[in-house]
Amino acid sequence: MIEFHDVRLSFGPQTIFEHANLMIGEGEFVYVIGETGIGKSTFLRLLYMDILPSYGRVRIGGYDSTAVSRGDIPFLRRTIGIVFQDFRLLDDRSVFENIAFALHVTNAKQKMINPKVTRVLSEVGLSAKADAMPGDLSGGEKQRVAIARALVNDPVILLADEATGNLDPNASREILAIFDRINKRGTAIIMATHDYSLISQRPGRVIKIQEKSFFDVVMQEQ
Repeated sequence: MIEFHDVRLSFGPQTIFEHANLMIGEGEFVYVIGETGIGKSTFLRLLYMDILPSYGRVRIGGYDSTAVSRGDIPFLRRTIGIVFQDFRLLDDRSVFENIAFALHVTNAKQKMINPKVTRVLSEVGLSAKADAMPGDLSGGEKQRVAIARALVNDPVILLADEATGNLDPNASREILAIFDRINKRGTAIIMATHDYSLISQRPGRVIKIQEKSFFDVVMQEQ
């Protein structure tokens, strides 16, 4: 489903990836680890084609970075949900409206919006908070809204960029439990994290970014 083939990515004189190769299959749960600034977020940006490699190719499903057009990229992104560390909610809209916005921008039919938003709110345990404003939510609740927004278009891949980085341990465990449920129904989860303790809570494949490439690693028990 995801393939990096001999990828190089450079920004001016700085090379982030060189001869990087990677394959991730359907429905995998993958942690991406590495030192701060090593390229974890950049790796995710390559997946949703916010940037394209300088050389080589990235394939996501039927989309290939060497052939993708600007017009194709919005359709690629409809198959990918993205959860960021800083939530990125619209402060002037309710929880329900924040999630519905992700459907409006894809021109979803109005009759489909309410049931889809209601469903994902239930999945993340926030049905009672539909009318709340983001400023009235805890950090963990805000992140659950962000997850619901990422899920509402039924993506086949969910990308999480340090999604627990601003949360306390209890909220982090709740978020990881939600990811686990999502993964068990077939959605691939790719989670960039610096919190290695999460991996012991929900074991998965671990990929380390090192020496400008990707390496599968076996984590030692904490």
